[in-house]
Amino acid sequence: VQLQASGGGLVQAGGSLRLSCAVSGLTFGNSAIAWFRQAPGKEREGIACIVSDNDDTVYSDSVKGRFTIASDNAKNTVYLQMNSLKSEDTAVYYCASDYTSSCRTTSDSFNYGLNYWGKGTLVTVSS
Repeated sequence: VQLQASGGGLVQAGGSLRLSCAVSGLTFGNSAIAWFRQAPGKEREGIACIVSDNDDTVYSDSVKGRFTIASDNAKNTVYLQMNSLKSEDTAVYYCASDYTSSCRTTSDSFNYGLNYWGKGTLVTVSS
């Protein structure tokens, strides 16, 4: 399984950016594909997840209403559209996946148990 994240960069607060995650090696539509981020000195945070065959999406409270996750099954690519960016969104963003079709755990929390990760892409939001 391989995941390749791209699209990071420098953007002003209030601006937008779109990240891409190209996925290979698993059944794309039936697999949970998630975006995580990690800011300096902070723990990794799961922010968005999608299982396209189930039309299932999950967002963290920190990005809900500003970020949108979407998939293009023909390209085996997941996107993260990030709008209304804030300085606190500055982080390295990673995409991850696994042979699971659930974005949630049995206790309905974000599924952090994904074992395949791509290299991160840095997003810097200037205020």
